[in-house]
Amino acid sequence: MKLPTLAAASLALLLGACASVAPPAPATPAPAMRAPHIDRSHTSQNQDSRSLFIVLHYTVLDWEKSLKVLTTGGQVSAHYLVRDEPPVSYALVDENRRAWHAGASFWAGHQNLNSSSIGIEIVNPGWVDGPAGRVYAPFPQAQIDEVIALVRDIQQRHHVRPERIIGHADIAPGRKQDPGPSFPWKQLADAGLIPWPDGPAVLLKTLEHEVAPRDVAWLQERLARIGYGVPRSGQMDPATRDVVATFQMKYRPRDISGTVDAETAALIEVAATPGLMRVAGTGVAEARPYTSRW
Repeated sequence: MKLPTLAAASLALLLGACASVAPPAPATPAPAMRAPHIDRSHTSQNQDSRSLFIVLHYTVLDWEKSLKVLTTGGQVSAHYLVRDEPPVSYALVDENRRAWHAGASFWAGHQNLNSSSIGIEIVNPGWVDGPAGRVYAPFPQAQIDEVIALVRDIQQRHHVRPERIIGHADIAPGRKQDPGPSFPWKQLADAGLIPWPDGPAVLLKTLEHEVAPRDVAWLQERLARIGYGVPRSGQMDPATRDVVATFQMKYRPRDISGTVDAETAALIEVAATPGLMRVAGTGVAEARPYTSRW
């Protein structure tokens, strides 16, 4: 019979076609990732630390809440948290990494200081508003001693210039108040960490400003020299008043109304004049202006 013969022939043809298809080639292995060959035998002299600033804050929370906010999902962090009782510094973010503590900020031509600063949060309840007005909580002396020791350690390792040790309020006046007028900046000055206005120069300038007050444009220009982000409107607008109040928090905390009296104007002039800001323990004036090369 011819039918089986045809079937056999068809089967043989099919098998032959299958046999003529080459099996798939094995996949080519991906090349191994090559590590770079780095020679570290040469070091440039043209460098400095990425940490140009030290920024001080207060938490407005107790210890437990401060730690939780700064270490969990609160979208805020700091390199260090200084506890009040006992006074211990907790390292929360490696100094080589960016902590989220400064936010929108400006100082002496630098913006967004998160990228160039080390942030220190200090456990402190902040302030309360009462019948007598706003009252700021004090800082325990033992806690301030710890802050001074921590700031000195960071400053020495990163060679942070004294005029770059600042408060959160300095870089965001009006929006922030910390570490507030109760923070004893003068103790940091006495420890040789920050510059402080020369006393005799302030007295002399106070007398001059009592006789011949300056206009607002003069004031704004001097505040900008110091480093503040201040309008140049020539008017005592709310933003300028916030900057003045912030300045007073540091250098004349007994009155932080933002009103420019002769003493405040004198302090601003001295702080804006190279050579009139003294650094304790050096025997010389801080001669560098607050504006920076970089």
